Amino acid sequence: MSLDLTASAGYSSNGKSPVKTHTVYLALGSNVGDRRANLAAALQRLREVVEISRVSSVYETEPVGYAEQPRFFNMVCAGRTALSAEQLLAYAKTIETALGRRPTVRNGPRPIDIDILLYDDLQMHEEHLTIPHPRMTERAFVLVPLAEIAPELIDPSSGRSISELRDALPQDGVKKLADNLRVPLEHDIQNSRPAVHVRLGRVGVAGLQKAILLGSDERAQWFQVVFDLYADLDPVRAGVHMSRFSEALEEALEEISLMVWPRVEVLAEQLARRIIERQQVLRAEVHLRTTYPLQKWTPISGRPTQEVYGLLAQAVATRKGTRRLVGVEVEGMVACPCAQDMVHSLARVRLREEGFPDEAIEKMLDVTPLATHNQRGRALLMVGTQELIDAHELISIAENAMSSENYALLKRPDELYVVNKAHTNPRFVEDVVREMLRAIIERYEHLPPDTFVWASQRNEETIHKYDVVAEGWGTLAELRAEIREQASLEHHTTREEWLKSIE
Repeated sequence: MSLDLTASAGYSSNGKSPVKTHTVYLALGSNVGDRRANLAAALQRLREVVEISRVSSVYETEPVGYAEQPRFFNMVCAGRTALSAEQLLAYAKTIETALGRRPTVRNGPRPIDIDILLYDDLQMHEEHLTIPHPRMTERAFVLVPLAEIAPELIDPSSGRSISELRDALPQDGVKKLADNLRVPLEHDIQNSRPAVHVRLGRVGVAGLQKAILLGSDERAQWFQVVFDLYADLDPVRAGVHMSRFSEALEEALEEISLMVWPRVEVLAEQLARRIIERQQVLRAEVHLRTTYPLQKWTPISGRPTQEVYGLLAQAVATRKGTRRLVGVEVEGMVACPCAQDMVHSLARVRLREEGFPDEAIEKMLDVTPLATHNQRGRALLMVGTQELIDAHELISIAENAMSSENYALLKRPDELYVVNKAHTNPRFVEDVVREMLRAIIERYEHLPPDTFVWASQRNEETIHKYDVVAEGWGTLAELRAEIREQASLEHHTTREEWLKSIE
C-alpha cells in the first residue's frame, strides 16, 4: 500500500494546506513477547498516519475467548487522520504484520492487535470492517481505557456514552498497570555526584541532522542542517541528559511547524535559549552548518552552474542574554606571489641573456601573465551581531579576497579567464584574511563598534606537503582603529571573549 504520509497526518504534500481529517479511536493489545515494547512500537508507527492526541493508561487484562494464553496489556488512543476507514484498517494490518503477528486460532495469542473502535460518527457494516467495532460494548478491556480518555463520547450505534457502557460490564479482569508506557527508573545517574569534582565547559551532542525550511515564505527552501548542541556542566553533576538536546531541537521545530525559519542564526539563538531551560545549565552553545547552493554563470561562456557554499551559525546563551554569529565557508583560488616574483626574476635574466634590451623586457613582463604555483583556498568568515547579515554579501567578500573565484563548471575560455585573473592578482594567505577584514569594515559601516568579526583562510599547498593558514579577528572598533587609523593594538578581542561578554 502506498500512502502520502504527510497528507495522512492532516497536511497536504506541500506542507501548507490542511486537508480534511477524521476523529478515530483505536484499541491496542499485546500478550506475546515484550508487551510494553509492542504497544510502544505500534503507537510509534501509528503516529505516521494519525495525529495522536490522547493515550490511555496501560491495563493488564484476562484473555477473552481463548483462555489458555498469557494475560494482555491493553490501551486505547485517540487522534485525527486523513486516511479513510479502509485505508486506516489496511495500515493497521501492515503494522501488525511488521511487529510479528501471524495467523493463529481466533482470539489467540498475538504480539499486537490494533482495532478501529470509532471513526467519526460513521456506522458501516462491510465484510472485513464494521464500525463501531461490533464487540466493543461487550469488552471491559476496551471500554475501561476508552472511558478513561473519552467518558462522554457517544457510541453512535447504541446512543449511550462510553462511561455508561463501561459501568454496565463487570471489570474484574481489568487491572490498571501503569499510567503510561514509560518504565519507572530507580536512579537519575546524570544528577549524581561525579568522581572528579571539576566543571566542564562544553558537553553535548554533535552531528545531529534535520531538514529545515529556511528563507522567506515566498522564497523558502529546504536545507539539510547539521547541529552541534552543547551545555556547560557544573562540578557536582555527573552528566547532562543527552536526549534533552534533541528534545529541545524538536520542540523548537514543532513551535513553528510548517512555517519558515528566516535565518539560521535566529534558529541557533532560539535553540541555545531552549537548552538553558531544558538542561538547567548556566551556558549553552549551538553550532549549525549547512550547504548553501547559489545559481551563478561562468565568466566568459555564460553557462549556468550551481556553486555550493557553506552556511554557518553559532549562538551562545546564558541566564543574562545571548550572542550569535553568522558566517560562510567559501572555496576559491589563490596564486602565490612569492613564487611569481621568483619567476619574474628568472624571466628577466633569461630575456637579457637572449639579448633583449631592458626597456623591452620590462614592457613584456608587465603585459605577460607570469607562472606561479596555485592553491585551493578555503575561507571562513563570520560576523557576530544582532543585525541581519546577508550571506550573499559575505560570500562575495570572501571570494573577492582571494586571487580568483573558482567554478564547478568551466569551459576553456572560462578556464583561461580564471587562470589569468588569479595570476594577475597573487596573494599570500595573510593577504586574503586582511582583505576580508578590510572589506567587512567598509561594507558594514552602520554596524556598532562591538560587532565581532572572525576571518580564516586555509590554502592547500601544491609544492609543499602542508597547508598554510591565517586567521584574524576583533571587534569592528579594533579593526577600524588598525586599518583606518594605522594604530597598533596589542590585543584583539577573541571569539571566546566576545561570546562570554554577554551583559
